Amino acid sequence: MDAARPRREVLVVKNLSLGYGPMRVVHDLDLIVQSGERIGLVGLNGHGKSTLFLGIAGLTGWQRGSILLNGKEVGRTRSQGPGRFTHLIVREGLALIPQGDEIFHGLTVEEHLDSGAFTPTAWKSRAERKKKILKIFPPLEKLMKTPVGRLSGGERRMVALGRGLMSDASLFLVDEPTLGLAPKIGKSVLEALMAVELGESAMIIAEQNVALLEGRVDRVIGMHAGKLKGEASASLTHEAQRVK
Repeated sequence: MDAARPRREVLVVKNLSLGYGPMRVVHDLDLIVQSGERIGLVGLNGHGKSTLFLGIAGLTGWQRGSILLNGKEVGRTRSQGPGRFTHLIVREGLALIPQGDEIFHGLTVEEHLDSGAFTPTAWKSRAERKKKILKIFPPLEKLMKTPVGRLSGGERRMVALGRGLMSDASLFLVDEPTLGLAPKIGKSVLEALMAVELGESAMIIAEQNVALLEGRVDRVIGMHAGKLKGEASASLTHEAQRVK
């Protein structure tokens, strides 16, 4: 993060609890993310990383507490069905890049990237945005007219990430970008995310492997049993494995 750039609070989460049906997954969580920050969120499967991301996007079964995105409340106590207001949260500046590929096999690479330019501002500048995505993921340049279903696993992951990065979001939530990929390919995908120029935006990357993030992000925060555990290290992952 550029220390000379004035910081602002992109995300402020206070006393947030999230769950599905009667089950609470995230417990009374507090988190502040500032502009320009790239944060690693580390924890094993089932400990709340994806649920936290879904809650910020308004996609959990229920939630309590406050979520401020760019100073605007997008959380509140929700009784409506999941996803009812997600499109409005996206317009406020959120981009959620979920686990896996989440692709449409019959659409081309270019069509997928265009679909990521969801807001009017992003759509108008989609040509320039695609150029930036191709600089981040050079292998996609020769595949723009290729149906995504014909691509390799690593290429599909690049498409999914590129689609999310096409938006004019101020907060990018990237969930397990290396999941299911060979170590070498996963490392290259993560390095590409490190090359994204955030400017006034921020990024949270959820991962299981602390070693992939240490030294590459501004902060690494551990998550265990639905709670944040402060600055994470390899010892936190080992402790989580022991408890599990």
